[in-house]
Amino acid sequence: MISQQDGKFLLKIARKAIANYLKNRTVIDAPNNLSPIFRKKMGVFVTIHKKGDLRGCIGYPEPMKPLINAVIDSAISASVGDPRFPPMQLDELVHVDLELSVLTPPQKIVVENPTEYLEKIKVGTDGLIIEKGHNKGLLLPQVPLEWNWDVEEFLVNTCLKAGLQPDCWYDKDVEVYKFQAQIFQESVD
Repeated sequence: MISQQDGKFLLKIARKAIANYLKNRTVIDAPNNLSPIFRKKMGVFVTIHKKGDLRGCIGYPEPMKPLINAVIDSAISASVGDPRFPPMQLDELVHVDLELSVLTPPQKIVVENPTEYLEKIKVGTDGLIIEKGHNKGLLLPQVPLEWNWDVEEFLVNTCLKAGLQPDCWYDKDVEVYKFQAQIFQESVD
């Protein structure tokens, strides 16, 4: 678990990483003398909102890098590398707010019948990853709440995010994973 204080610190690092990258096109170094929690490998996503609308969201679903490094990389990627949006400009930085989702490792949901997913997924608690072949889609736990989705709509939209048919979650060769997230937000007035 990440404390509120640590979450606020990570949000400041994310904002600093974006600002530095937009100004200098360089990646900041991770601060020294950090608590061991920041050196632990964890999954993380950085989401950027501008006036309440999504402006970028990129991260690491799996614990592949130390948390501090994953936050720095994800923040920069969300600002300039999300293919759904043009790269952010420096003058936009004052108009965006950042959200940080620190993830638990994904756990495969084992079912005998795909309808069992409807009982095994909790909207508002679980995030989802759907994989089939080379296709993979992820939606964070807060997404179905923002759109007022039920479990089935959550599954359908995760399939679509993976570039698959909306009912692909019924297929035997589809793998569904769930994870949880601690969410930290800043707000810019």
